[in-house]
Amino acid sequence: MDLRPAGKSACAKGGYTACNTTRRADRELVEMDEDVLQKLERRLGRLHARQRIGIEDDHEARVFGQGRNFFHPENWYYSPTIIRNALKLTGLYWRARKNAERIEIRHIDIRLPQLPSLFDGYTILQISDLHVDMNDGAMQRLIELLPALAYDLCVLTGDYRGKTFGPFDATIAGMARMCVHIVGPIYGVLGNHDSVRMVPALEEMGIRMLLNEAETLERNDQRINLVGIDDAHYYRVDNIEKAASQLLGEEFSILLSHTPEIYRQAAHADFDLLLSGHTHGGQICLPGAIPVTLDSALPRRMGSGLWKYRDMVGYTSVGVGSCIVPVRLNCPPEITLHHLRCGVASAASMADRAGETHRERGKAAPRR
Repeated sequence: MDLRPAGKSACAKGGYTACNTTRRADRELVEMDEDVLQKLERRLGRLHARQRIGIEDDHEARVFGQGRNFFHPENWYYSPTIIRNALKLTGLYWRARKNAERIEIRHIDIRLPQLPSLFDGYTILQISDLHVDMNDGAMQRLIELLPALAYDLCVLTGDYRGKTFGPFDATIAGMARMCVHIVGPIYGVLGNHDSVRMVPALEEMGIRMLLNEAETLERNDQRINLVGIDDAHYYRVDNIEKAASQLLGEEFSILLSHTPEIYRQAAHADFDLLLSGHTHGGQICLPGAIPVTLDSALPRRMGSGLWKYRDMVGYTSVGVGSCIVPVRLNCPPEITLHHLRCGVASAASMADRAGETHRERGKAAPRR
């Protein structure tokens, strides 16, 4: 669903019939854009909807930005060719392509002292960084895996589209095929590859998108809060204050963010658990699962797996899909089942479990 106005070149080249067709298509796109805008304004409020769309249009396909987002290789036309050719020269390309489809299922036990007793054993399925339209093999494998999983809730932590700009029809179609195989409630947030224009279609298929918003999950008289923020990495339209202001009291709270880069703000806002993605764990890593780059401003220990900052536990998913080129080395894709447990985990045991997860990734990749 590409909502940008079509070019005028067809009128110049195709004569009267082509010109009429183009103008009619332009009118339909404008009407469609207005319809989506009205839906978003009703859903998010006029300011948030117009702010997000305006920032998207300003940033679209920009290769160079500012600050920590100065260079965006995913927007550079030559990036896929350079990465592909480099991997072919090393003889790793086809292995990396196959690795991108070998999704692993991670089971993570997370001990949380503030977790209400009735939520002990509560399981959250986290799926992140699908990049649906450029990862056909991974999407097919994901659809095969989903029916065998048992969980209470599914969360999607952003980046549904392959590119950071352009059409998203194929993305919406792929998301719909996947959602059919998810049982139970689904909550999601947007990533830096996603347009807010996708929200109405995503919600029509049953995904409750949290855009600086909160929901309450209840079991009898106990409850936990689930909060989601808009993209904090590229568009920077996250608003933890607005989302947290919707919470009642000091109940146990989980924050969904596409990027883990907001870990400081989240911890100081008293969130108990942060679930995120974005980094892909590096996607192309050195032996031992050492990432070449994480495209994130954060400590490397937070680039993948389980970690802790102050009193908050965090988990950074390496994701299902791949960015720029559908390849992975020493960093297999994953879906994660988080099993929430009542109790306190020591810093040492957290480090051991995080290290074990990293060692498993490091061991698995070379055998492929």
